[in-house]
Amino acid sequence: MIGMLLLALVLGALFAAAGWGQTAYAVDITSKDHIGSYLVDAQGMTLYTFKRDSRGKSTCTGECIAMWLPFYSQSTTPRPGLSESHFGAIKRKDGKRQVTYKGMPLYYFTDDKKPGDTNGNGVYYLWVPATP
Repeated sequence: MIGMLLLALVLGALFAAAGWGQTAYAVDITSKDHIGSYLVDAQGMTLYTFKRDSRGKSTCTGECIAMWLPFYSQSTTPRPGLSESHFGAIKRKDGKRQVTYKGMPLYYFTDDKKPGDTNGNGVYYLWVPATP
């Protein structure tokens, strides 16, 4: 009986380590007290929107794109609570593809170095974490 219990524990640990039984979402939701709920990628990196963009069009080019990198993933499988129909992709003027949420292009901020960083929040009063 102890041998079976030990085997079950070992197999459970192996499945968890391998990621079996877990779903990796391309887009997830997290929250912070001073920000509220916002979108992150599969690694927990914050996704931002730019207030000068319009639905389906990115206006971040030139020097802007050096600091605000377009988010792109071939799969935009969102976690439950987010509708897959709210996600799409656009082709930017530079030819790159970029994921959109409710039509708005999504970006990373280069000064965010680890999951949970939100250093781009409020930059020039134009950049905010994307809200679900």
